[in-house]
Amino acid sequence: MTGEIAAAEVNAVKPMSSAAVADEEEKLRLLREAVNALPVNAVKDLWSIGACVRCIFRLFGLHELMCAHPSLSISKWCDILEDVMRKKDVDTADHPQKDGEFSNEQSHQERSRETKFCKICFGILQFLYNDDSGTLFKKYSADDFALVIAELVKQQYQHIDSFSLEVSLPSAVTENDQAVWLYMKNKYRHELWFQEKAECQFISTKDILKLLVINPLQRLLGVKSTQSSFRVRLTYSHSDALTRDDVQEGNGGNKRRKTGMLSCFTGDLKVTGESVTPHVESSDSHIGDGDGPTEVRPKESQDLSCSYLMAQLDTVSKPCCLSIHCCRSSIYIGGRYLKYSRNVSQTRWVIDDERMGEASVEEIVGGAILPIFQGDNYKFHAAGREDIDVRMLGTGRPFLVEIQNARQVPSEALIKEIERKINSLESQYVRVKNLRAVGSQGWDLMREGESEKQKQYAALVWISRPVSDEDMQMISSLKELKVAQKTPIRVLHRRSPLEREKIIHWMKVERISGSSQYLLLHLCTQAGTYIKEFVHGDFGRTQPSIGSILGCRTEILQLDVTDVKMDCFQAD
Repeated sequence: MTGEIAAAEVNAVKPMSSAAVADEEEKLRLLREAVNALPVNAVKDLWSIGACVRCIFRLFGLHELMCAHPSLSISKWCDILEDVMRKKDVDTADHPQKDGEFSNEQSHQERSRETKFCKICFGILQFLYNDDSGTLFKKYSADDFALVIAELVKQQYQHIDSFSLEVSLPSAVTENDQAVWLYMKNKYRHELWFQEKAECQFISTKDILKLLVINPLQRLLGVKSTQSSFRVRLTYSHSDALTRDDVQEGNGGNKRRKTGMLSCFTGDLKVTGESVTPHVESSDSHIGDGDGPTEVRPKESQDLSCSYLMAQLDTVSKPCCLSIHCCRSSIYIGGRYLKYSRNVSQTRWVIDDERMGEASVEEIVGGAILPIFQGDNYKFHAAGREDIDVRMLGTGRPFLVEIQNARQVPSEALIKEIERKINSLESQYVRVKNLRAVGSQGWDLMREGESEKQKQYAALVWISRPVSDEDMQMISSLKELKVAQKTPIRVLHRRSPLEREKIIHWMKVERISGSSQYLLLHLCTQAGTYIKEFVHGDFGRTQPSIGSILGCRTEILQLDVTDVKMDCFQAD
C-alpha cells in the first residue's frame, strides 16, 4: 500500500455521567455476547479471504450493535473479536486445533491485517480512502469519519435545516457483497447458524455505511436526516476493480452481459431499493441493478461467483477514491420586474459575438441575487417576454430566479435587501417588486393560466392620412376581435411557420396633441398576440390589422406593456 495515512486517531475524552457509563458498559456486554455466539470457523474463513472486522460483523447480522458504538475504533473492534476467540481457544485447549480456530499467533497476524484494506468493501467500512490528489486517509471510527463530512458541510453552508445522505459505490463492491454471500451459502448452507440467522440478516456495504454515519452526522450537524433539499453525496470510485463481466470474459465467455445477483442452489438474491436481501423462491428471475433488468443464469452462478471473488481478491491492491459533494436543491425567488429602457433585453442577447443592447433584465436581477445567496449559478424564467425596444410598465411581469446550490438560505429581511439593492442601481433600467422566496410551486404559479392571461399595451401609431373621429370610434367599438396571425417575418427564422388565432379583447384610441397622423392606441389582448404585426399587418400575414381596418398604411413607432394580468407575485 502506497501513500501516507494523513489523519491520526485522536478522540476527545469527555467526562461521562455514571448513567452514561453504565449504559455504555451494557452495550459492550451485549456486543461481546453477540460476538461470542459467532461460529469460529466461519469467522476465520472470512478473515482468510481478506474481510475486515466490520464486514465480518455485518455478514453475521450484527449491524445494529455496530451502529450503537460509532466511537469505537477499528482496533477496538478487533480487540473484542480477539478476546472472544482467545477464550474459545482456552476452552478447547485440551483438543487439537481444528481448521478455522484462532491461535494467539493467528490473532497477531489478523490484527496486522487491519493495517491493510479490506478486499470485500475495498476499505470503505474501514474509513480508508484516497482523496482526489491521491493522498491516503484513514479514520478510525464512524464518529471520526462523520466529523470529516460535518466539517465540510459547515465550511461551505451557513445553515441547513435537514439533510439526506446519498452513497454511490463501484459496481464491483456490490458484486463483492453478492459473491461473498454466495460463497458463504455454498460453504455453510447446511450449518444451523446459517439457516437460522444469516439468511435474513445480510446487509450491503452501502446500507451499513449509511447506518454507521447517519447518527453521528445528525449529532454533529444538529439536524435530522430525512428527505431533504440538502444532499450530502459520498462517491467512491475504483480504477482497478473487476466486474463479473471481466471475469466471465476471462473464463472464455464470448458475450459480455450484465449479471446481478446470481442464483445459487435453491434461491437467488434480489436487490430491493438500496438493500441486498436474500430471496428463496425462484431460480429464474430478472434482477434490477439500476440500469434495467439483468439476466440471471443459475447454471453458471456458483462457478462464476467464486471465480469472481477470488479474481477480485488477487487484483485489487488499493482503496477507493472518495469524493464528498454537498448540494442544495434549487431555491426560487419570485417577483415582478419593470423595464424602463428601450435598449435592455430580457435575457442576455449576443449575435455573432456582438452584444445587443446595454444590459439585460436577467443579468441585472440575477447578478444581484447570486452573490448574496452564494450559489453556483442561476437561471432566469419569466411569464412571457417583450422585445428589447419595448418597455415593461404597470404592475410588472412575473419572473422566477432559480439559484442553484445556494450556500445561504433566504430570509425575508435578506430578500427585501436584495429588492432595495436592485431598485437603487444608478442605471435605473430595471426595478423589481414583491420579491419573495417560493418553492418549486412557483412554477405552478407562473404556468397557471399563462396561456389564458391577458396583456395590456400602449402603442404610438403613425397612419398615412389624418385620423378622423369616425376612425377612432370604429376602432374603439371593436370587442373580442378575432385575428389570424401567421408567424411574423421578423421571427420566421426561429419560429415554426404556423397560423395562430388570437383575440383582441378591447381597444381605445387617444389623439396626439399637435398632430393629426399620430395616435395612442390602448389595447388588451390574449397572451401571445404579436402587437407590432397587428398594427402594420406584416404584408398581409395578420388579418385583420389596424391598417386593414382603417384602409391605409400604418406603422408602430413605440410600444409599452402596461399590464400582465396574472395572479402570481402580486402585492400582499
